Amino acid sequence: MLKLLLLLLSGAKLGKLLTSGGTMLISVVVYAFIFGWRYAVGFVALLFVHEMGHYLAARQRGLNVGLPTFIPFVGAWIELKDMPHNAETEAYVGLGGPLVGTVGALVCYFLARNYDVTWLLAVAYSGFFLNLFNMIPLSPFDGGRITAVLSPRIWLLGVPVLGALFLYRPSPMLILVAILAAPQVWRAIKYRSDSEEAATYYAVSGSTKFEYGFYYLALLGFLAVMTHDVHEMLGAARGAGGPV
Repeated sequence: MLKLLLLLLSGAKLGKLLTSGGTMLISVVVYAFIFGWRYAVGFVALLFVHEMGHYLAARQRGLNVGLPTFIPFVGAWIELKDMPHNAETEAYVGLGGPLVGTVGALVCYFLARNYDVTWLLAVAYSGFFLNLFNMIPLSPFDGGRITAVLSPRIWLLGVPVLGALFLYRPSPMLILVAILAAPQVWRAIKYRSDSEEAATYYAVSGSTKFEYGFYYLALLGFLAVMTHDVHEMLGAARGAGGPV
């Protein structure tokens, strides 16, 4: 009986691994048809690195978390089976993705510059841009999870940012994000500093708020600079007919 139970448990773990790996492979195949297999592998690898940043951060805080699941043109996510107990833990897990994802994009950037490979520079640009996009201070973006440690009211700053992005480049994905974000925006409007939620889940020291605020602004600024600079480099490389 014990052997059967262990076999079932191992099968469940294998099933989760196959689901994560299978959806990852499907994403690579779909992107490869459009952008080529080298870019597809690099791009999905950076998505994986980003999600593993969340995964490792969640595990460090003792949260039960599942492996990443991928959907082409939507992205990837990890399943938090245990929700964070406070805003600081939520911010820590939220910061893990863009922080580790930025490191992954930097690795691609330096390899692309050292070996003068345009497609790898394109992968680096995608990594910087997607991590920057995820820093919008509005839940369900990572930026919303990070800035919530300061105050959920900061999510209201993300509304005009999302609106400006839609006006600049309309996309069904942005509409979907807006629908997902709508309950969080209403929650931010209703939030009160004297509520029970503020005294429990969002009860964070001033030094902790300062620390996460610094991390958020520093990473946001770095990603903005790198996204701009790599975009310019990519345009110049393609204009010069560099190796792909």
